[in-house]
Amino acid sequence: MSVKIRYFLGLAALACYYQSVVTAADASTSTVTTVPSAYAVPGAFPTSLYSHYYNNPTATSAQPQPVISDPVTHEIFPFSLTDPYNISQYDTTDPHPLPPPASSQQLLQQAVAQIKSIAVNPMFSTCARCQASLEVAKFLALAAPEQGPNLALTLCEYFNYSSSCEKSYGPLVTGPIITQVVSFADVGGYDGQSICSQFLGLCPAPVTTLLNLTGWFAKPKPNPLPPPKQPSGQLLKVLHLSDLHIDPRYANGAEANCTSGLCCRTNAYNSHSPQIPLLPAPRYGSFRCDAPYSLITSVLEAIPPLTGTESTGFDFTMFTGDMLAHDPENQQSRAFNEYSEVVLYDLFKRMLGPGPTYATLGNHDTCLPDLASPNSLGGDLGQQFSWLYDHVTALWEQEGWLPEASVELSRAHYAAYMVKRADGLRVISLDTNLWYRSNYFNYINSSEPDVSGILRFLTDELQDAEDAGDRVWIIGHVVSGWDGGNSLPNPTNLFYQIVDRFSPHVIANIFWGHTHEDQLSIFYANNGTNMSTESAQMVSWTGPSVTPLTNLNSGFRVYEVDSATFEVIDAYTWKSSVDEYPALDSQTQFGPTFAFEYNTREAYGGNITWGATDPLNATWWHLVTEQMEIDPTLVQTFNIYQGKGSILTPPCTGECIPARICYIRSGSASIAKQNCVSGYGSVQ
Repeated sequence: MSVKIRYFLGLAALACYYQSVVTAADASTSTVTTVPSAYAVPGAFPTSLYSHYYNNPTATSAQPQPVISDPVTHEIFPFSLTDPYNISQYDTTDPHPLPPPASSQQLLQQAVAQIKSIAVNPMFSTCARCQASLEVAKFLALAAPEQGPNLALTLCEYFNYSSSCEKSYGPLVTGPIITQVVSFADVGGYDGQSICSQFLGLCPAPVTTLLNLTGWFAKPKPNPLPPPKQPSGQLLKVLHLSDLHIDPRYANGAEANCTSGLCCRTNAYNSHSPQIPLLPAPRYGSFRCDAPYSLITSVLEAIPPLTGTESTGFDFTMFTGDMLAHDPENQQSRAFNEYSEVVLYDLFKRMLGPGPTYATLGNHDTCLPDLASPNSLGGDLGQQFSWLYDHVTALWEQEGWLPEASVELSRAHYAAYMVKRADGLRVISLDTNLWYRSNYFNYINSSEPDVSGILRFLTDELQDAEDAGDRVWIIGHVVSGWDGGNSLPNPTNLFYQIVDRFSPHVIANIFWGHTHEDQLSIFYANNGTNMSTESAQMVSWTGPSVTPLTNLNSGFRVYEVDSATFEVIDAYTWKSSVDEYPALDSQTQFGPTFAFEYNTREAYGGNITWGATDPLNATWWHLVTEQMEIDPTLVQTFNIYQGKGSILTPPCTGECIPARICYIRSGSASIAKQNCVSGYGSVQ
């Protein structure tokens, strides 16, 4: 309908309306004010309303844009404010204000308050509460890192996590370490779940990450394998020492049966008799104490005559880590660390003969204990333990145990190295703190199996050995498998695949320490999906400790090794009965007695058909586990030797028997956790 037609229709309606009003007025004889029932507004904009416009107000193609002045500010509103074709975005002139920056102390207070609120929020599961709290801690660590240790300490005290929070989590102990870790870790994901599981028990353990080995190995495993080296019939004699834990602060006569912590210290006491020791510490050691000087020198003095090496020494010695005592964090220092290194390596050199010692770092060989940071952190954080690697490497070089090429490897790879001996054996030492569960740094990118690069180093060294036709021994501290309680699943899963790839033609043996117990693990092909004599490929020997801690006897082992194949032909273990030490205090004529405990071949191989000079390899050990399934008393024998014949070793019965067999067949933490019942791994 056109505008003109609408105009005339409006006039007609208006006329009709006026007529009806007049008629009604005549009928009532009263005066009536007439109003229209409708009104048609003129089409043109009333331009007289405003004195100025930004556009032509009479135009029909756009709305009028009058110029408006604010009577308060006396400012004219700009056309850009109402321009329909260029609508302004975001008020940059008058934005809403932000709160003022919080001080470092305010950030700490808010972090504590938020974590307390999260902890009681009924909408969260315990796992969600833990990870949400870690998120708060992460942002505090990023925004105010100097407050990270204070947060750790405050939360420890608030949640009553420890009776010695200041000594364990304060600014001079692990507080800065925890701050580093939460600042780098994916605390809302895999890392956070792992932390909450391992350290707080508030989350289920995350599943082992699926490995992608594409491109990991430079070459496929040879098929067929190269022909094995033929035995020479000549035997090397190799000493295995582990976990000495020298305690220079050991106090004769102090409480040896203390209520908590490391006993045989002047500050240790039994709560039932705080002033008078119930069990005075013997000068050679006790079951709940680390090794005093007297025990360390005694074992080193006893080894040569017991092993027939007084005039020759050993072909070489392996030390699988842990020099320092189990001091609490607040009693640790770099100087104390270096002191223990100097003392023990010097004693090895002077008391064990001319053969070299190949050592590896244990979790108690760093300050603070258990720690090793990956180089991938970058800068000073990635190099914060370089002082340790430089110092031990310099000592190994000074003692004449490592050639220059190995020294350079050690300094660059967390004190890990490869040394090629004149007899052709390559010894590769690994820093297994980089897969240890108690190393906080291992929870940064923990879904990745080799954050540190240590397994890349191992793989490359094994490939070089394969190319050269050499055999390899691997030494480390923290076991890769057994009951799965010491190592992380992802790196040890990768390690298991590396062992599979290079066994049995390259790797001849693997040696660990750490548990203080006499243990062993078997590695199988195809990730242990079929455990049999045909698939058994490699074994790892866990050496007995010198320290009696906890409830163990003191011990050491010697291997007889074929000089061409570098297979273990037999193993001999000695022990010293710690329960006899108190009787030695009243005299100086005799010190501790170290006695032969057992011969491996004789102890376990009585019902196995095996050549007298055939190696005690993975196949033989799998046959031993089959005999254990047939005759559980063999597990009882293993159990006794596991504690080095200690009078405090509990028996292994019932569910413990198949569990121990399962642990022996577990070379990685993930296999142990998947296959075995937990709770029977230790005799301590």
